[in-house]
Amino acid sequence: MRLFERGYSAGMHHSPEVRRLLQAVAAMSSNLSLPAVLRRIVASGCELADAQYGALGVLGPATEADLRLVEFLTEGADDQAIARIGHYPVGRGILGVLIRDPRPLRLHDLADHPQSYGFPVGHPRMHSFLGVPIRVQDRVFGNLYLTEKRGGGDFTADDEDVVAALAAAAGVAIDNARLHQRVGELAVLEDRERIARDLHDSVIQRLFATGLGLQAVTYITEKREVADRIQQAVDELDTTIRNIRGVIFSLHAHEQDARSSRVQVLTLITDMTSVLGFEPRVHFEGPVDSILDEVLTDDLLAALRELLSNVAHHAAATRVDVFVLAGEEFILRVEDDGRGPGPGREGGYGLENLEARARAHGGSFKLVAREGKGSQAEWRVPRHPF
Repeated sequence: MRLFERGYSAGMHHSPEVRRLLQAVAAMSSNLSLPAVLRRIVASGCELADAQYGALGVLGPATEADLRLVEFLTEGADDQAIARIGHYPVGRGILGVLIRDPRPLRLHDLADHPQSYGFPVGHPRMHSFLGVPIRVQDRVFGNLYLTEKRGGGDFTADDEDVVAALAAAAGVAIDNARLHQRVGELAVLEDRERIARDLHDSVIQRLFATGLGLQAVTYITEKREVADRIQQAVDELDTTIRNIRGVIFSLHAHEQDARSSRVQVLTLITDMTSVLGFEPRVHFEGPVDSILDEVLTDDLLAALRELLSNVAHHAAATRVDVFVLAGEEFILRVEDDGRGPGPGREGGYGLENLEARARAHGGSFKLVAREGKGSQAEWRVPRHPF
């Protein structure tokens, strides 16, 4: 690092600049909160280079042809000035120069650079400029921008060296803060997994056993009203078990990718609850996520939405069970306790559309009346489509 090569050769290891740098690095590294680390970097850069204004632009994930800033932290401008500026920059003009060519950049006057866009209305006037990239491991994390050297004049080569050294230490501090954040996230996931396991292995099993015990009492009591009250309690336990299972699904959903088929089915169920007026019960069986590809998942969700919409509009049901079964075949089954399918193929069930989606995967669709009351719709495709 040029700072220490130059510093030690010239006796700078005793200088106030080096002491200030070490103090800044120590203050920056002592915090494990990423937002706090980023703000400390900007403030330290301004202090070390005697800059009136500072900013740290964080690059977002994108292709090299479309790199842009997704976060912009500032130092030196008051709330009124920030409000007048309006939207923060995304990386054009001089800021874009440093994004495209991540090397330290010093300018006497920003306005003289050919890539300068000028300042928006209300922006503080700025002339001298020093920009330094911040790298985390082998990737550019963002850029540190400093403007308006206090007391006039330009930023010096020594300013550049000190700020470059700060940026190098900042990369380590950012990496450490992100690692600490990830460890915290993993701890939360472990807690979710433990809670889900305890709910399933302990709470649900006890409730289920209690329900079975109460149901047994209904067969030995001679009083009808007592049997009815017991059955009501059993039904409430059943509802509680379903709700707990929903909580377990939600806990696991946080651990899965947003494109997970299970997560998308559960999200759709949640969206359709207000249309139906009640929450359908969902049953998964088999390796659903490993069997369903993106195209099949899209058709599954479209079929499920169509079926639930038809139940809501035509069946007058009070209960719906959704089965998502993955084996040698993939099966989507929706059962309701409504009025059942009408004669022929009328009734707004969208059979032709559902059949077409199934046939596209070499599968089939059928809708039949359930024994007693309601209907059963089954959308079935082979595990390996034709």
